[in-house]
Amino acid sequence: MSASRPIFSRSDRVVAIVGRPNVGKSALFNRLAGRRIAIVHDRPGVTRDRLSASLKDASFPISIMDTGGIGATLDDDFGTIVRAEADIAITAADLIVFVVDALSGMHPIDQSVAEKLRRQGKPVILGINKADDPKHDLVSADFARLGFKTVRSFSAEHGRGIPQLIDAIESTLGPPAEPADPDAEDYDPNADPRCVRLAIVGRPNVGKSSLFNAILDDERAIVSAIAGTTRDAVDSFYNHRGHPFLLMDTAGIRRQAKVDDAVESYSVRRAERSIRRADIVALVVDAARGVTAQERKIASIIVEENKPCLIVANKFDLYHPDGEMKARLEELESHVRRELFFLHYAPLVAVSAKSRDRLGKIFGAVDKVRAASDSQLGTGAFNRLLQEAITRTPPPAIGGKRFKLFYATLAREEKQRPIIAPRLVLFVNHESLMTPTYRRYLENTVRAQMTYEGLPIRFDVREREQRKARRTEKDPHVRDPDEDAASHDEASTKEAPNTRRKGPARTAPRPSRKQAAARDASNARKTPKKKRPSSQKVPKSQRRDRAKKKTARRGAGRNR
Repeated sequence: MSASRPIFSRSDRVVAIVGRPNVGKSALFNRLAGRRIAIVHDRPGVTRDRLSASLKDASFPISIMDTGGIGATLDDDFGTIVRAEADIAITAADLIVFVVDALSGMHPIDQSVAEKLRRQGKPVILGINKADDPKHDLVSADFARLGFKTVRSFSAEHGRGIPQLIDAIESTLGPPAEPADPDAEDYDPNADPRCVRLAIVGRPNVGKSSLFNAILDDERAIVSAIAGTTRDAVDSFYNHRGHPFLLMDTAGIRRQAKVDDAVESYSVRRAERSIRRADIVALVVDAARGVTAQERKIASIIVEENKPCLIVANKFDLYHPDGEMKARLEELESHVRRELFFLHYAPLVAVSAKSRDRLGKIFGAVDKVRAASDSQLGTGAFNRLLQEAITRTPPPAIGGKRFKLFYATLAREEKQRPIIAPRLVLFVNHESLMTPTYRRYLENTVRAQMTYEGLPIRFDVREREQRKARRTEKDPHVRDPDEDAASHDEASTKEAPNTRRKGPARTAPRPSRKQAAARDASNARKTPKKKRPSSQKVPKSQRRDRAKKKTARRGAGRNR
């Protein structure tokens, strides 16, 4: 695992290098980067981390990413991690360079990877590596059945064909579009990736529309003391010192029990949709009245949507107007942090839309959130940070088991936006062992190092693939030894079947008369005498009379 990897800029075009193990992906990565970054070895499965660097000889900014081999069968527990890292790179890439081996030819894994890449729907360049000699270019016909239009042969080790590959990458990506001019008449903020979509949300009558108009310096939205005046989500473009913004004024979100009008119910849904559309959400609260239960409900929606956020305390001119400014701000922040404790990372700005006081603080807070979004740790440094935190404070044991972290990485979102909340992918033994308290501990550890101001941290926890599942996926006909042992134990408890050898029945020889007589005599001795049932027993007086008569007959016989 590398110590740290360079982080590409949001404006760079990203190229992912993928393929099966030991086809020369890392060698190509080093050649395109112009320096040795990835470890190159003949043994398959050496690369595990997702490395990134800048393409050295490109005419415009391009970032390249090296990935582990897809389809690698590793002896350790890194197989799932390598596949997940490759999936992250493929998702984040604008172009994919699919590397195959010219010497070994077509492999079944190459066909599987090709099917996987076709499902992604992204442009693919088929790179045939190890073509050290021009005669090796003829093998490109063998890979034509993979179905990719752009094919380039090269040798990453000797540099042959690398300039042609770079030209193919640049022509496929196309030159970067010129940044749109916000002052142009045909400017479309929805088509500008630099434009920040800022949604202004809150409960009714906290001054959202007043704040919206004060920022634009125009009466764009209707302002009234009547709750529910704003029905539609109004979008307006605003250029703040060369930074384009799309401001979205929304309807006030009330409790569901108080929404008794179909139009208001639709307006509330439009406001919730604006939260999902936004890059950052400004939660407006009434500083004079304080935070209510409805603000906590709206804040929970922002947390569920995983949106960057800042808290705007409006009507600050009515909050202890005679007090000292520093004391007022400290008291207001103490109240807001106590009531909205789960938005502890969101910056707090106190403004007055009516007097247009301190409005610039809002965009200053947005700039801080955007800067925090651009700052990231390298994969190696991020893993060391979490491992040190776990060593310092071990997780609790649950049912005799303890939470274990195998690997962690930072995922890059496929759709580029000016402000993106970090998504941290954790590979663990069991997700259920990561308690909410320990999750918050790890989040606070990351925040202490990175100061992700205004950004929620989302943990994408993935359990380690079980060995049994891996065997079944590799070969469904391979039986699990544990299952065989269990079936053997179960069979041993049952009655053993007749194991006599099949064939014609064999009869014993007929015994002689002497043997038969001895057998019958033996059976007679073994046979117990039958006892007379109690109902057939002779009475005692009758037996006495019979004995007397028998004795008399014996005496008469002797007298004769």
